Amino acid sequence: MPKSSSRRAFITRSAATTATGLAATTGEASAASHIPALKTANTTKTNSICPYCAVGCSVTIHTIGDKARNVKPAIVHIEGDPESPVNRGTLCPKGASLEEFVQSDRRLTKVRHRAAGATEWTDLSWAEAIPMMAARIKSTRDKGFVEKDEKGRTVNRLDNLAMIGGCTDTNEINYLLSKFRFGLGLLAYENQSRL
Repeated sequence: MPKSSSRRAFITRSAATTATGLAATTGEASAASHIPALKTANTTKTNSICPYCAVGCSVTIHTIGDKARNVKPAIVHIEGDPESPVNRGTLCPKGASLEEFVQSDRRLTKVRHRAAGATEWTDLSWAEAIPMMAARIKSTRDKGFVEKDEKGRTVNRLDNLAMIGGCTDTNEINYLLSKFRFGLGLLAYENQSRL
């Protein structure tokens, strides 16, 4: 019965066997010169989660330059995490294209705002955007908060505001969102954590 093996272990053994064969036939020094270094050889590994759907596949992001001074960090490669029980190193076509998504020149990296009646978007800093969002949440809550229902029962609810959750929110983020939501009295909540 063949021994079970992971794809990564198979590739590692194959490379080692090839290197041993080259060393035996051509000499140790020339064998090492024929084996190119992997592009992930001297990178920093960071584990993350694919943002595309509710499966939550684990990915490993390989970066260079993040520990050097005066060097802009760069992503070299993104792959499925073979240690993950969710996807065991595999990624769907969208997850496999994650590196292109992250490094796309069309990806938004700033807060964009279009004022009421305006036709153009403007860039905002987070220092401007967060107080603006907080003020709008507060004014909406002040206008729509219902303390008692039509029968005089205390309900403390908010009917004119809704919250949307994301499929890659962690348990900790969902816990904080729940605290925030119930603190506001917000009932309407939709989450994209479905396939």
